[in-house]
Amino acid sequence: MFVEAIEKVDLFTRPIHTISRTYGGLVTPGSATLFFVNDEGVAVTCKHVLNVIAQADGINKHYAQFRTERDTLPRDTYLKKKLRELEFKYKFNNDTLIQTKNNFINTFDLISDIQCHAHPTLDLAILVFKGFSKKYYQGYATFLKDTSRIKQGRYLCRLGYPFPEFNNFEYNTGRDDIEWTNKGNPNSPRFPLDGIITRFVGTEQHQLTAIEMSTPGLRGQSGGPLFDRDGIIYGMQHQTSHLHLGFDMKDKEIIQDGKRTKVSNYPFLHVGHCIHVDRIKDFLREHDIKYYES
Repeated sequence: MFVEAIEKVDLFTRPIHTISRTYGGLVTPGSATLFFVNDEGVAVTCKHVLNVIAQADGINKHYAQFRTERDTLPRDTYLKKKLRELEFKYKFNNDTLIQTKNNFINTFDLISDIQCHAHPTLDLAILVFKGFSKKYYQGYATFLKDTSRIKQGRYLCRLGYPFPEFNNFEYNTGRDDIEWTNKGNPNSPRFPLDGIITRFVGTEQHQLTAIEMSTPGLRGQSGGPLFDRDGIIYGMQHQTSHLHLGFDMKDKEIIQDGKRTKVSNYPFLHVGHCIHVDRIKDFLREHDIKYYES
C-alpha cells in the first residue's frame, strides 16, 4: 500500500541525532525527525524538537564554565569539599543534563547557521538552514490542497526515526567531552507506521489543529510527515495521547508456566496526534516560505 510513497517521502525526510550526557556520566543517544518543504533548505519539525536544539548551546556553555572553575581548584585536602561547593553553585547532581550535541544527518555539506521560527501556540517549527553549497536531500514535501479529504477512516502512514541505533559517538576522557566519531554505526533505520484517522483536535473557535490516528507516534518520530499512498502530506507527527480503556484487572489469577499467579493490568490505547496540514501551510505562508500543494 505505502511502498512507493515511503520511497518518495524518504527522499526529503531526515533524522536528527542527539547525544546527551548527565553529570553522573551517562551518555545516551536520541533521535527526532524533520522534513523539507522546498529546495531552498527549509524544513519543518516540532517545536519541542526545536527547543532541544536551541537549548544545547546554553547547556554546553554552562558546563564549560563549571569545568573551567573546577580545573582551577587547588589539588589539596580541601579539593572534595570545594568541588561539592562548586557542584552546589551550578546545581549539578548525577542526573543533571550537562552536555547535548545534535547532528542533522544527510542534509547538507555545511551548515553555518539555522534560522528558526517557533509557532506561538502549536508544536510546530520552521528551520531555515544557511551556509550550504550542496544539499543531500532530494525533492520536497507536497502538501494536500483539498483538505476536505481528511476524514475519519482514511488510511495514512507516518515516517520517522524512533529507534536510535547509531553509536558513532564517545566520551573523550582527556577533553572531558562527548563527541561524534568516524567509528561505529552512523545511521538509524527509518520506521514507517500506518493507521486510520480516528478524531480531530481543534480550538474553541473550531479551527482544526491536529489529526488523531489509531496508532501511536513513537518517540523519535516527532517531526515526521503523515502521508497517503501517493506521498501527499496530510500533517506532521507531534505527540501521543494515552486513552484509559477501563478494562482494568487487579490480582487476576492466571496460569503462567504451569503455575498459578496473580497479575494486574491497566490498559491504555496510545493514539498519535499530527499537526494538521492547513496549520503547517498557514505558518509557512506567514513567513513567506515557498511550499507545494497537490
